[in-house]
Amino acid sequence: MNFNSRTLTLIISLAVALVLTAFLALASYFSSEGFKVALVIVFISCFLLVYFSYEALVLREIKNVYSSLEKVKKQDFKKIESKSTFNTDPLTKIKDEIYLIAERKQQEIDELKSLQAMRREFLADVSHELKTPIFAAQGFIHTLLDGAMDDPNVRERFLEKAAKSLDGLDALVQDLISISQFEKGVVKMAKRNFDAAQLVREVFEQLEQKAEKNKINLHLAVDPKEQIILFADPNRMRQVFINLIDNAIKYGRKGGNIWVMFEEGKKKFTVTVKDDGKGIALEHINRIFERFYRIDKSRARDTSSTGLGLAICKHIVEAHRSFIAVKSEVGKGTTLRFKLQKAKAA
Repeated sequence: MNFNSRTLTLIISLAVALVLTAFLALASYFSSEGFKVALVIVFISCFLLVYFSYEALVLREIKNVYSSLEKVKKQDFKKIESKSTFNTDPLTKIKDEIYLIAERKQQEIDELKSLQAMRREFLADVSHELKTPIFAAQGFIHTLLDGAMDDPNVRERFLEKAAKSLDGLDALVQDLISISQFEKGVVKMAKRNFDAAQLVREVFEQLEQKAEKNKINLHLAVDPKEQIILFADPNRMRQVFINLIDNAIKYGRKGGNIWVMFEEGKKKFTVTVKDDGKGIALEHINRIFERFYRIDKSRARDTSSTGLGLAICKHIVEAHRSFIAVKSEVGKGTTLRFKLQKAKAA
């Protein structure tokens, strides 16, 4: 039978009390010689009781503590029994505390390892992204310095290419600064009422040539004169629409379509950006908002993108107390949705 320490202590105390009672009874009936024999019997009995109580109460619990420590060393937390929070046995509480501390420390270690891996991956990605435009600009400039400068046609063409590479580098650095500011929480949204439908029309005009080049049709599911008045930061939302629509154009199919829709709710509008392009495989959906994450590795050297657009979109939408939900199916397209607050009364 498995008693806890408190029960065993009670049993032993009762046993000692009975022995002492018997000793006093013997003392009153026996002679001095008998008293001495009784004293020896009581001494031996008490010694055995104390010994076995020590073995049962202390050593058993210490063995349990050592057993838990062995499991902690092996990081085998699942096999350690969880004790009730009402358990007042001090040794059991020590064992439980050791387990909880070890488990918390292991979680901290796992988190640190994860952060370290993310840091290494981020540094590798940044190095790769910075290296491409820098090396390109260096190559064009050094070619000019080696003699190509004397040819006016070559000079102008190479300077334009070097300038384009440096512009891409500048865009990358600006995006990195933006993400850093968003993560630190230092970017404040300049929210105000604005017409989101008109903003999308302006974005369509900005990306019209790129869409035509890829034979993609842009659709705004709003009547020509209809207004969608939202309360948000219009400049930041312009960034979001540009990034989402540009991304849909880039990874869309020829002859495909992109729709922007607004669905009115009680307090918010649901904004939807939908395409009928390639779609995104399930294993990529949860990672598309990571910095520098690219679904199509063959486009890893695409200099028209910094690889930070969707990460910036995520931060901007979250700064408006919302989130971007993604639904996609390979070969059937992708739908991104988020909510924005309705216009505030003047």
